[in-house]
Amino acid sequence: MRQSMQKITAADELLCHQTPETFATIAHADIAWTEKLWGSLFARDGSLQVDVGLGKYHNRNVIDMFAGISRGKEQLTVRASRQLDLDPDRVGVGPLDYEVLEPLKKVRFVLRENHMLPIRFDLTVTGVLPPFLERKDAQREPHGFRIQSDLLRYHQSSTISGAIWIDGEKIEVRDEEWFGFRDHSWGVRMDVGEPAPDVYKPQRLDQDFLLTWSPMYLRRPDGTEYEIHHYQQAVDHETTYFSGFVNEADGNQIPLNAVMDELKFDPVNRRLLGGKMTFDAGWGATRTVEIEPISDTGFHLGTGLYFGFKGHRHGQWHGPAHLDGERFADVSTRETVEQVHQLRDCVIRCREGDAVGYGIFESMVIGEHPEYGLTRESSFL
Repeated sequence: MRQSMQKITAADELLCHQTPETFATIAHADIAWTEKLWGSLFARDGSLQVDVGLGKYHNRNVIDMFAGISRGKEQLTVRASRQLDLDPDRVGVGPLDYEVLEPLKKVRFVLRENHMLPIRFDLTVTGVLPPFLERKDAQREPHGFRIQSDLLRYHQSSTISGAIWIDGEKIEVRDEEWFGFRDHSWGVRMDVGEPAPDVYKPQRLDQDFLLTWSPMYLRRPDGTEYEIHHYQQAVDHETTYFSGFVNEADGNQIPLNAVMDELKFDPVNRRLLGGKMTFDAGWGATRTVEIEPISDTGFHLGTGLYFGFKGHRHGQWHGPAHLDGERFADVSTRETVEQVHQLRDCVIRCREGDAVGYGIFESMVIGEHPEYGLTRESSFL
């Protein structure tokens, strides 16, 4: 009997193996397995933001990406997808490439000139704090049989340097004027590809659903710096997943147990308007952070295929090479936000006591939420 051979890649030269398999083989057969890179990089005055993401779907033989600009209410996005095994060693798709310059410290995103939109960039992301792991996102579907999420992620607070070109205009990007966050995740991920048509799958988004995720970088008057990060999902007003930490500059992580919020959202487009997050720090202690959007800038992730966009989804097969994109003049209108979805990398200012800083706040508030004055009739994905 002829044996099916594994594929050898450049990574197999490294002394990093942990299983008797090549790096082209994943321990899970689940086609939702994904390794993903993400970055949200912004001018500290809120005038401009670059969002970028790259997803590798080993068991789908697909790698895809998005790269976009948010400038006030305007949003431009380029997307690409390709067949993975035609160039398995390239960490890039179409006009986008990613490079590790210094492991766990410095990476580079390059979007080259393309025929879809007049945007490109060359940006170096340099960590100002160590990368921090979040609590493993391990969730089962409501019936309790299938594991729908088995995902590990780290993120890093960073400054940004390089250049951006929009409509032929060059914009210099300097570390002292720009900030941002990047992350790297791997595992079985929700919302990859189309839901299987012949599998029973309750839709959590048909319920009263809440998602908030935010890394917040803070600097004290004495110059010391730290981060507060949380990720919460709740269904029918009960928390189904929570990860929270105070992340110190020396790499120490202090767990947070839960969060209570006093947030406000626009009832038309459900954009974050600001508020407070109060974290249970254990033994009766709390940590309260005040947040506010810096401007209208904030990249809606629907155009990056989060929860789908115009019939396309993460990891979907589009042939050996595919490229598309679009430009929206105003993503804040109800008509447009129903296409690009609520989930948004909102650029925020944050404050805890006399410590101030910057963050990215992602939120989805679906269904009826009286605490925010939001009705079921006004709900959308």
